[in-house]
Amino acid sequence: GGNQTATVIALCSMKDFNLAQETCQLAIRDVGGLEVLINLLETDEVKCKIGSLKILKEISRNPQIRRNIVDLGGLPVMVNILDSPHKSLKCLAAETIANVAKFRRAWRAVRRHGGITKLVALLDCRQPSAEPAQPGLYEARDGEVARCGALALWSCSKSYANKEAIRRAGGIPLLARLLKTSREDMLIPVVATLQECASEENYRAAIKAERIIENLVKNLSSENKQLQEHCAMAICQCAEDEETRDLVRLRGGLRPLASLLGNTDNKERLAAVTGAIWKCSISKENVTKFREYKAIEALVGLLTDQPEEVLVNAAGALGECCQEPEGRVTVRKRGGIQPLVDLLVGTNRALLVNVTKAVGACAAEPESMM
Repeated sequence: GGNQTATVIALCSMKDFNLAQETCQLAIRDVGGLEVLINLLETDEVKCKIGSLKILKEISRNPQIRRNIVDLGGLPVMVNILDSPHKSLKCLAAETIANVAKFRRAWRAVRRHGGITKLVALLDCRQPSAEPAQPGLYEARDGEVARCGALALWSCSKSYANKEAIRRAGGIPLLARLLKTSREDMLIPVVATLQECASEENYRAAIKAERIIENLVKNLSSENKQLQEHCAMAICQCAEDEETRDLVRLRGGLRPLASLLGNTDNKERLAAVTGAIWKCSISKENVTKFREYKAIEALVGLLTDQPEEVLVNAAGALGECCQEPEGRVTVRKRGGIQPLVDLLVGTNRALLVNVTKAVGACAAEPESMM
């Protein structure tokens, strides 16, 4: 109701509340605050837009608020802000889109209003952009703009149509370039976006062409567990292809994968790692390396007391490793036959397929057959 200064002061006062608390988030919504905050995004006042986005970014972590923002037409307004010359505004808009775009209707809204193309453009750190009038207040570095763009693309890339839109907008070469950074906060959304997209064959060919595999392999040795998980998952998706399986071996990716089997406390990462080992072990040369790195023994140890996804992948990997006589002997000597047979009573189809293949492979050896 006041002038611009009053509005900015009101926004600052709202920021003083604990916006991570659900009561505060819903209170803002219940007094009609969302409409006001979205309307402020359409003004010409940069300070008001920044204040409004800072609040929307925090409260949009709430699933109900996300849906309300989409219902009120907030996404097209945020997509328009991605064209702003002010880097901080672009960052905030992209981060808010990353929080809001967690469901189908939101993914579609971002795409339909040209958001994917604009987000891909944010990944290009080298683009010359018009500098804002007051660099001190509104400045964000190009790297930060790219990071926020990658965060939003990660959220949007859960949809097949958006994966295609990212590819057509030239996203893969830009993501490949960002992979060369050493910033973990940048690498996580970049690798996670590639991992989502690698489920499509078109992408796998492009990932190979951009020589992305070697960077994924390099980051398997990172200290960051989340980054390791996304790299392993991306390798798992890409290793459907024989050339990629060879690349992972030639770039030294099999040893770090095998060593990550020893860390069983983080189940999401363990599922990603066992998945990557399973897909890589489709190539015989890789099985030889996994034997050398004692991966078969570690996989046998994962056949009990693990989540289904880990069991499916571990059994799948053993099914491949037991195609060779040495693998069958290792599984038998390590006491792997009993846990494999015990898994035959499950109801998970993927698990039954992999376990029967592994049992069948082991049964080619008379002693295991007994």
